[in-house]
Amino acid sequence: MSYEIKQDGKFKYIEEGDGEPLVMLHGLFGALSNFRPLIQHFSQTNKVVVPMLPLLELDLLHTSVGGLQKFVHKFIEHRNYDQLHLLGNSLGGHVALVHTLKSPARIKSLILTGSSGLFENGMGDTYPKRGDKEYIRKKTELTFYDPALATDELVNEVFEITNNRLKVIKIIALAKSAIRNNLGEELQGIKQPTCLIWGNNDTITPPFVGKEFNKLIPNSELHFIDKCGHAPMMEVPAEFNKILDEFLAKIKSQPAAI
Repeated sequence: MSYEIKQDGKFKYIEEGDGEPLVMLHGLFGALSNFRPLIQHFSQTNKVVVPMLPLLELDLLHTSVGGLQKFVHKFIEHRNYDQLHLLGNSLGGHVALVHTLKSPARIKSLILTGSSGLFENGMGDTYPKRGDKEYIRKKTELTFYDPALATDELVNEVFEITNNRLKVIKIIALAKSAIRNNLGEELQGIKQPTCLIWGNNDTITPPFVGKEFNKLIPNSELHFIDKCGHAPMMEVPAEFNKILDEFLAKIKSQPAAI
């Protein structure tokens, strides 16, 4: 199923369903398609919103975790979403964390999966390597427990990005910004109920990262999924949705934390 991409001013996004907003932020090589099974499932109970993050459109000065957070803040304010559940994968999780720390008032809960913000294995010092499709394929496969999920379509998308010199510079800038922006003890300032959903076989943000988030975020719960890598919502959507359903049901009647 494909969804209509809407435009409101400078913002492009998907918005499906009604209810409390569930806003989803994708990662560095992510796209709206990463959340397709979630959109289908949660649009029955929530207003599901997936903004297109300008990962490669910001000027170099603002190509950072902070720059993306400012964009998300403006988007949420412009659309006037409130009592929202903020979900982020990988770099999107990192942006969600920074946003919740800086602008907590509208956030009812936080959901992180394979999030950066404490530690992540990058694609390696030589990454992104231009013009070598097999290299890109191998690196893309590392995202998943099952390498078959690194489809030709996905590999081609990453290959196309990494063949553009300016885009490569921006990818490196974002990756370095994520490493520099280590949240550590700041995470104790998050008051919102937080659901951590981690792949047991995640090699980019390994399981110990999920445990550390769980230790540092006061009101958090941690769920591991076996035979799953860095993108549980893509690899095992049924299990992911079940965990998230139960989490959202628990906090449905709770007031937003401020």
